[in-house]
Amino acid sequence: MSPTVILISMVTEKISDTYHVIHFDNGNVIHLVGTAHVSNQSVEEVRSIIEEQHPDRVCIELDDGRMKSKTQENSWENMDIKKILKDGKGFLLLANTALASFQKRMGAQTGADPGAEIVGAAKLAEEMGIPVSLCDREIQITFRRAWGKSSLWNKCKLLATLISAAFSNEEISEEELAELKNEETLESMMKEVAKELPSVKEVLIDERDRYLATSIFKAEGKTKVAVIGAGHTQGIIRTFERLEKGELSLDTSDLTAIPPKGVGSKIAQWIIPTLIVLLVVLGIVLNGWDQGIKAFLWWMVANASSTFVFTLIGGASFLTCLLSGVTAPFFVLNPVLGVGIFAGIWQASFKPPKVKDFENMSNDALTLKGWYKNRILKCLVALLTSSLGSILGSLVAFPFIIARI
Repeated sequence: MSPTVILISMVTEKISDTYHVIHFDNGNVIHLVGTAHVSNQSVEEVRSIIEEQHPDRVCIELDDGRMKSKTQENSWENMDIKKILKDGKGFLLLANTALASFQKRMGAQTGADPGAEIVGAAKLAEEMGIPVSLCDREIQITFRRAWGKSSLWNKCKLLATLISAAFSNEEISEEELAELKNEETLESMMKEVAKELPSVKEVLIDERDRYLATSIFKAEGKTKVAVIGAGHTQGIIRTFERLEKGELSLDTSDLTAIPPKGVGSKIAQWIIPTLIVLLVVLGIVLNGWDQGIKAFLWWMVANASSTFVFTLIGGASFLTCLLSGVTAPFFVLNPVLGVGIFAGIWQASFKPPKVKDFENMSNDALTLKGWYKNRILKCLVALLTSSLGSILGSLVAFPFIIARI
């Protein structure tokens, strides 16, 4: 008679909404601590669990770049605003700055620095001689994947959401933060995000659930404490279950690749220049060269004027506004380039950022006045406002062009 084989599946022990202990078949144990990134309560809870468990390893929701920015003084010295703009990462920096501003504003209300519980976990582990694993995906990859997978409309909604959050005056208490860590509340919030911004939810939440879980799962040590945002808790536990059963690969290389532009995105960027050319040609065919050229000049004036005005409203230097306005129509006709990128670069050239701008960037981002005062932030504002001005100028011009055909 053959012996009976008993298969023991992964066991999850729920201590609280924010603290789960996961026991695996091989005897490994992971203490999963879900936190609010601006909560003093989370800071204390993380410290208490690490001291009590004294694990073989502490895993945290940070990548190498963010860890350095949070722990190294003068980390801004490595920032080259012109290179960021030239590499087409200006909107990513804008989104990241707006998000960081929102977190800092929330932290100021609760008395906790954003991410203090995660940085505190790393420092405590170092003091106790416990190795630390940085388990999150590089932030630039996450933002680029979210941006690349979003439609134009969702990109606009994402930027609008982040910018409005950055200037929000809404107050939040430790009690309200505690409620946000409740499983039912988090589940409801995730569904809302999935409804409004499905591609963003997929990249910022679902993909990172898998990436974080896999990194924590692979990290060495029989007993580990993992400190992650509370919104990732249930997704990470579900991923642990699939990894334990062998249903999911430990390879996460597919999550670090930057998706190429889709066919729809490539076609979309040529819609406006194609329409302009077609309308001008139609005007020439129907009414002769004179009317066709007049229609084209109408569009150029509308686009240039709108770009100039919007860039001026953004607080850019007069030369930046003038150059942006004059060149905007030509950038529209060649969408591979963008007036916003050059507006930001020109602003950085005419009004070079000073040391104090780098040092005060996070504080200045908390107020509208700060965005107009800080020279780095003004480059990002020039990027945004000149782009908006050029797009709106073209759209407004179309009815006038059609009326003259």
